[in-house]
Amino acid sequence: MTQGDRWQEISASPTVPHRATPADELTAADLFAEPADQPAGLDEKLRRTYFWLVNRAVISPYYDLEFDDDAPVTYPIGDAGARLSLPTSQSYSSAVLLPLLTFAVGGRCLLVGGPGRGKTTLAVLMGVLAGSAPDLVRRGVQQGQPQLTISDLVGLPLPRDLVNATSLSEITIAWRQWLTQPVKIVDEYNRIPTKTQSALLTMVAEGYVESHDQMLRTAPESGVESWFFTANDDAGGGTFAVIAALRDRMDVTVSAPGFNNRFFAELITRVEADEAPETHVPSALVFSPGEQERLRAAILAIPLPDDVRRRLEFFIGHFEFVQHGGRRFEYRTKDTVTTGGGSVAEIIDANTGADVESDIGSQTLNGVSVRSLKSLITFAKAMAYFRGGAAVELADVTAILPFVLRGKLSPNHRHPRFDRAEDTELTTDQLSWLSDLFAESNREYAVLGLDENDAVGELMTEFGAGLDGLGALDVTRRITRVQIEIDRISATGKAYGRNFDDLLALKYLHQRYSNYLHWLSDTGTST
Repeated sequence: MTQGDRWQEISASPTVPHRATPADELTAADLFAEPADQPAGLDEKLRRTYFWLVNRAVISPYYDLEFDDDAPVTYPIGDAGARLSLPTSQSYSSAVLLPLLTFAVGGRCLLVGGPGRGKTTLAVLMGVLAGSAPDLVRRGVQQGQPQLTISDLVGLPLPRDLVNATSLSEITIAWRQWLTQPVKIVDEYNRIPTKTQSALLTMVAEGYVESHDQMLRTAPESGVESWFFTANDDAGGGTFAVIAALRDRMDVTVSAPGFNNRFFAELITRVEADEAPETHVPSALVFSPGEQERLRAAILAIPLPDDVRRRLEFFIGHFEFVQHGGRRFEYRTKDTVTTGGGSVAEIIDANTGADVESDIGSQTLNGVSVRSLKSLITFAKAMAYFRGGAAVELADVTAILPFVLRGKLSPNHRHPRFDRAEDTELTTDQLSWLSDLFAESNREYAVLGLDENDAVGELMTEFGAGLDGLGALDVTRRITRVQIEIDRISATGKAYGRNFDDLLALKYLHQRYSNYLHWLSDTGTST
């Protein structure tokens, strides 16, 4: 094989192991049928693309997204508590896979890391995978810098129209070409002035750009557009602070790893041949607009089973509630404290209504936004689809959750957890901290036996069946059961985040049933 051909090597199908059909399910036709070459589906094409990226294009021998069929083999390294684990199932590099999943779902990815770690190169590769020429993608990269204006970002009005127009509607804008590309790249977005960031926010959040009363939709032909942002750190550094609304639009945040010196020979080869990976993307891995549209639809169609949903619900419920956040029960939230100018950490320190050590909700300064939850659902589905699963598994959620909530769920460094010697790394390693939070939540879920005993869930399911034809006596019985469950929680004498959503849901049920009971009485409907 020639030097140039090495870029065209693509993994053979299938790229994921599948269980063989049991012999007792085979028919005579199966035994004697000629093997057929089945065309690879979009999921297989996505996996081939990942393996080409990680084995050919990007020098990234990191497998931090670990999956296991059995208990992994682990080795203690050094005397500071480090452990190296060897996964027992196909595992992946987050720095490559998560940007690829962002491309697949039309999401927004923030790539964080020091200069020269390949963040922009990886984003450019995503643009080429969408069918754009490498030079066009490179020219479309928006370089963040302190003098970047809105006009630099979106385009300029034609001078002739500025002179002759009698109204703004007569002005023609020479829009920048990058605005309608399927993959949009903003380099060092924390060096962009605040006013220009606001214009960028409109593009990211609403899918259009506006200038001099003229508007341009940014969606490409497929309707699937993905955004890639880079920054040298994720701790608020940079020439300008990133506005909170723009930061919150990031679906996933990924760290670009450093270079592994054991792969220096490959670097020498690329320098000597003057090669750039984006100019060697195999045509078989390029996704047409129609494929991008179908790929996203297939990912969103992956079901999220009830047992996985319940564990996610339980986890999310830990974080919004805080004792003494407000006088009315509904206002006892971290958001009440924050928007009122208070300190969540101080409120948690003053908490006497729960055991702070065992309350994982007290490890955070905020709750989880609906936008983050939507990202979590989408990327969990994308992970399951990529792994060839028929439905989202708990392992898919476990893998993706830290990258979605990084920068969204803020740690409370005054919590005793961060003072422990064995947990000192967690003050800077948000991904591991978030992974631990989810693991702790799952352990608590199992201890409480919520898979077998979820009274509130049963009441919600019963209500979800509808009220049509329900008589006053049945409604009264249901109201009594709601009150019994509230009394049970109240009798514990402690309040945790996991109780907050349950109590508000029970109050919701009480209101719905009470209103229905009043309606039966007012209308004289027979029971």
